Amino acid sequence: MAELVKVTETKSAQSDVSARKKALLLGRQLGLSSEDDYRPGSASIAERGEHRQRKQLSQYQTNLETIYAIALTHAPSDVTGVDLDPDWAHQFFQLAEQIHNRKMQELWGRILANEITNPGNFSLRTLSTLKQLTHKEAQILEKALGMAIKVNGEARLKLIYGYRYTGGFGQIFRKSAPINIGLSNFGLPYSNILTLVDAGVLHRGEFETGLLNSKNPINFTLLSETMKLTPKSGHLLFNYYRLTPIGDELTQLIQPKPDPEYAKTIRTLFAKDFKIE
Repeated sequence: MAELVKVTETKSAQSDVSARKKALLLGRQLGLSSEDDYRPGSASIAERGEHRQRKQLSQYQTNLETIYAIALTHAPSDVTGVDLDPDWAHQFFQLAEQIHNRKMQELWGRILANEITNPGNFSLRTLSTLKQLTHKEAQILEKALGMAIKVNGEARLKLIYGYRYTGGFGQIFRKSAPINIGLSNFGLPYSNILTLVDAGVLHRGEFETGLLNSKNPINFTLLSETMKLTPKSGHLLFNYYRLTPIGDELTQLIQPKPDPEYAKTIRTLFAKDFKIE
């Protein structure tokens, strides 16, 4: 039998300890530390496994109760509720019990409240993706949504990162390089884009709009402001990243903060080829 370790560090002493001590603290999750009347040194491996399972089930129950309490705070008393689809509810609770991060539990609680009042907004596939989403990845998504744009009132957001001039006689007299906003300057480097792609909330690859009509103004709606852009020629198109259907569903949960500097940069960079109002 592997050497059993006794973990005696208090919670207050866990914030600044060595990596070895951090590793020893994990023994609590494996049932390898003494607790009350439980002594791992005198327990068989089967008994240690049962002890670990009891601890795990206790933590799962705590997670569910926390998420349920959050859902209650978001469920309105003046709106008619509906019965959850049994299969959806079963999968939801199976996934939700493994959500330990408090901020992520807040998202799950809001999903449950939303489904009781307005069902069908969150698919099981989205729940599976959300379960894999770490708090850090959720923060990256929050940052991206803070810069996402609704074009002409479309429901789906676009993360526009620039535009380019293509074709036409005027291209002979100008550089063909696209105009890039530089998302990394606003806390969203390309590595974060790849993180969102791997998480399943952004489509892999970059997208372009069709050629923009110089006679049709384009309305940009950001969190902080709206603006109207009119192309100065018919040879311009936008470059953007696109949310997946799962990403679109997750936008209902994330509450991003506006970035006025980002909107200001759009006005400055795009002024060369667009009339901006």
